[in-house]
Amino acid sequence: MIHNMSNLVRGWEVVVGLEVHAQISTRSKLFGRSPAEFGAEPNTHVCFYDAAMPGMLPVLNGEAIDKTIRTGLGIKGTINKFSRFDRKNYFYPDLPAGYQISQLFFPIVSGGTIVINQQGCGLKTIGIERIHIEQDAGKSIHDITPDCSYIDLNRAGVPLMEIVSKPDMRSSYEAMQYVKKLRMILRYVDSCDCNMEKGSMRIDANVSIRKPGEPFGNRVEIKNINSIKFLGQALDYEVERQIHVIEDGATVIQETRLFDSDRCETRSMRTKEDAADYRYHQDPDLKPVILTDERIEAIRNTMPELPDDRRLRFIEEYGLSEVDSTILTEERFTADCFESAVSSSKFGKQKAAKMIANWIIGELFALLNREGRTLETMGFPIEYIAELVDLILDKTISGKIAKTVFAEVTVSGKSPAAIVKELGLVQIQDEATIESAIDDVISRNNSQVEQYRAGKVQLFGFFVGQVMKSLHGKGNPEMVNEILRRKL
Repeated sequence: MIHNMSNLVRGWEVVVGLEVHAQISTRSKLFGRSPAEFGAEPNTHVCFYDAAMPGMLPVLNGEAIDKTIRTGLGIKGTINKFSRFDRKNYFYPDLPAGYQISQLFFPIVSGGTIVINQQGCGLKTIGIERIHIEQDAGKSIHDITPDCSYIDLNRAGVPLMEIVSKPDMRSSYEAMQYVKKLRMILRYVDSCDCNMEKGSMRIDANVSIRKPGEPFGNRVEIKNINSIKFLGQALDYEVERQIHVIEDGATVIQETRLFDSDRCETRSMRTKEDAADYRYHQDPDLKPVILTDERIEAIRNTMPELPDDRRLRFIEEYGLSEVDSTILTEERFTADCFESAVSSSKFGKQKAAKMIANWIIGELFALLNREGRTLETMGFPIEYIAELVDLILDKTISGKIAKTVFAEVTVSGKSPAAIVKELGLVQIQDEATIESAIDDVISRNNSQVEQYRAGKVQLFGFFVGQVMKSLHGKGNPEMVNEILRRKL
């Protein structure tokens, strides 16, 4: 076995596997009709089934099945034509039925991979063990009064995908890259919005350490991590803790821990045996899920181009750099906006694509970050970026004037062409006009002319500035440079 020694921590190899709980983007819950949306008043999204009223039976949400199939196709997993729901009997104070409906023995997706960028070591493939569907629990609230807890059942029954990785990650960095890539795919295939602040994506991390080549050590599970940053911090802390435990002569206890983001440390929650007895058995109220080839293929035919494929195509088709294509394909909407802008340019992808990419990544993203806006809320169509680039390419305006025009676009929402016309910013390309301005500048700066001709060539920028000032910044830069060199 070959080990990447750069991932060793003081001679110890880190072993990480992740269980990502992703809320499926459905309008209603997994087995009931109540809404699955976030943010409602407590206990207002609860139907009789959620409350476990006697005689209530589950009705499976077909959209949850379809979106999980989309996820399985997105990670290149195997879609199982037979899957089954089981009851996980366990004390849940915020699940009134007293059990959770999940898939243990027969998950809907088996296998799959996520390809990540290692830290300076190329690409690495992380294996997926399975994706199964289960219902979420409600929420216990302990900080309203000091002597009792309150239960909010709005989340009870919300559909989740549990995406279980293989223990293939060897550092906190790889784990963070894995979650970023998985999040990207989920958003591309529209199966989860991955809003970790709202709880629609949560992470349980299993981490252990070992000497290279030795068997896996006792693993510790860190529950309910709700940000990628906290995932990295939790893993780094836990690795150091386990190293200290072993090097002090003790044994790492297999247990469940919580991450305290304020103190940046993990704390013991409960010890965990090798196999907890949840008394799983097939749910008697739900038939197995039987999928046909036709249903799977119909969903496959609606799948978008996945981010890795799109990134490679952007490099080949538009001539973009690896960095630019990666940035533009991180979000499906961003990639869609870029392609929409390119298709609206009269110069097309061969001449305009790189410049459009530069304007989106540079000027536009800087504006959005500065003003707290997004591509969806920026206040003008993305096609205005292409229109601005076209005005530069057809030499109507210079690149410098384009920045003035762009600033006005972001304030007024008017098109670049309208602003150029309204403010009289059309670039001067009349050779006689430019020559006249250059002659005037040369005649007024005899001393600088003599110094330039004597070899002080850095003064050329001074002359360009003076000419452009005389032309109110509207002179064609190429013509100004060419004529000025000839005259000097």
